[in-house]
Amino acid sequence: MTLEAQPKPDEKPPAENDERDGKATTAEHESLKYSLLGPSLTKAGQDSVDQSKVSEIIYNASKGSKFFNHEEARDKSLTTRIEAILAKKRRLETLHLSRELRAADNLLDQLEHSRDLTQHIVHMDCDAFYAAVEQLDRPELKDLPFAVGGGVLTTCNYAARVFGCRSGMAGFVAKKLCPELVLLPLNFDKYNAKAAEVREVLADYDPRFESASIDEAYLNITEYCVEHDMEPADVVSQMRQEIHQKTQITVSAGIAANARLAKICSNMNKPNGQFVLPRERAAIMAFMRDLPCRKVNGVGRVLERELSSVGIKTCGDIYAQRQYLDQLFGQKTYEFLLRCYLGLGRTNVQPAEQYERKSVGTESTFRDMGDPVQLREKLRRTAEELESDMRKAECKGRTLCLKVKLHSFEVLTRQVVPLRAVNLADDIYNYSLPMLAKLEQEIPGMKLRLMGLRCTHLVSTKKPDARAFFGLRPRRSEDAGSADENTGANSTRVSGGGEWEELPQEQVNPEQDLESKENSGMADSQNKHGKGIVPNPTKEQPAAAEEELWDCPVCARPQPANERQFNEHIDLCLSRQAIRDTVQQDAAVHQQQQQQQQQQPEKSTPETKRARERKRGRPSTPADPKQKKLCFG
Repeated sequence: MTLEAQPKPDEKPPAENDERDGKATTAEHESLKYSLLGPSLTKAGQDSVDQSKVSEIIYNASKGSKFFNHEEARDKSLTTRIEAILAKKRRLETLHLSRELRAADNLLDQLEHSRDLTQHIVHMDCDAFYAAVEQLDRPELKDLPFAVGGGVLTTCNYAARVFGCRSGMAGFVAKKLCPELVLLPLNFDKYNAKAAEVREVLADYDPRFESASIDEAYLNITEYCVEHDMEPADVVSQMRQEIHQKTQITVSAGIAANARLAKICSNMNKPNGQFVLPRERAAIMAFMRDLPCRKVNGVGRVLERELSSVGIKTCGDIYAQRQYLDQLFGQKTYEFLLRCYLGLGRTNVQPAEQYERKSVGTESTFRDMGDPVQLREKLRRTAEELESDMRKAECKGRTLCLKVKLHSFEVLTRQVVPLRAVNLADDIYNYSLPMLAKLEQEIPGMKLRLMGLRCTHLVSTKKPDARAFFGLRPRRSEDAGSADENTGANSTRVSGGGEWEELPQEQVNPEQDLESKENSGMADSQNKHGKGIVPNPTKEQPAAAEEELWDCPVCARPQPANERQFNEHIDLCLSRQAIRDTVQQDAAVHQQQQQQQQQQPEKSTPETKRARERKRGRPSTPADPKQKKLCFG
């Protein structure tokens, strides 16, 4: 007789084992589910959404796809890195870190002394800009959930955000969250025209405002408040009303002592609201103490999870961990976090085109492509687009970088240093083709879904202004106006499935995440989606007859009635006059010597002999009488 195998007391039945494995797998993917919520998790309209339900839907909808597998691999890699961070922190906790603690306190004191509370900085952000512009043409969509975009949502209205839809989300996932969602195609001609109207209003309050993208900008209204004797809140409220009257779209604003705080504040009372953070240290410290780290611009999904693992969930938690930050995250992230704790940020606001450009690049996303002929055609078109962008930027690049994204969503980059700086499509293509060919050899059967080219280490090709040296005003080209008008159109060449309104590319390295705005040069010229640099609108200049002018006492030319510029012009004129006098005097002396030489016949004198010897390169020093003259023969 055979006996059936009985489970041991410490063993679980198969069904229970499957259930336990399923729970373990689900627990392992909790971080992945949170990551799949995307970079736009903190956008306005998401506070009342059940994010756990949304993450479950996204997880099940994308499970098994190439994107899911890539994100899963990234999540495992991040988990491994976090384990290493925690292990290092446990080791540091056993050490005496009084020196690191003093260094952190000294740095906090230095940063505190740099605090500037004298400026009124404003961050203006249009509410669901693309959706708002589309709604003007289709008012029947006002109460319906709709989004703009195709394969990836660029933005959606607030009715759709209630369901968890947000920018950067795949269209089929958004449909699962909201089956009634209406998808509209992109139309950048309308968006740029409306953005230009908004910029015209902003220029009235700060002509040097900084355009951060097509629908947001930074302004410094300190001078405006003083000149009009108005409070910052009243100025911004007036500005928002003017924008709404002119464009029929709403904007939200944040008012604070620096740009970082203003950016955070503009998201506090969205949509169609504003938030003022007093310019007081105590108020700023209290505001930052309870602020989640993810709310700070520059902290993405990766850095947020790393900080959370060491016990930093809010900016106020940074202070207690300050002695560990340098060794755990590196110097740049360490200083960045201390600035966040103190609520510090930049106060200089200037037009975007005045910032030093570090790179020029273009990239585009497409369906999986593996045919070598098609890949080379795509590379050629990308090189032509980069040439066009570099001509507008008036520069050449000493380094050329190729970026590709495989069909498995893995991103690879290769770079080369050409023999000379390049900006022509032929040169760009010829130098980038070997990099692509080498990738094809390394990855047999390679399929791409993104290709980009970027030039760094830029060299300017702008011609020097010769008229400015002679004190003349620059000559206005007849097509200057048309060039400005074309800038916006050319900077928004777009293909269908873009990912604009705010889809920052999250960096795995947190230090790269902090510098993404400053150093990113791979912005896709076909998928820029409004992030191209557009010059600020200028007010109409008064007639020349009405303009007050001062005559220069040196050159007698009229100059603008500005004391600093006038003094600089006089200094320049005096320098030019001195140069002209010296040149004329030297020319007159030289001419006089030539005339004397022509009139008088040359005599063979000791002086002329010595002169000829000097011309032949013989030494002109007199002979030493103590030296004996040697004779041979």
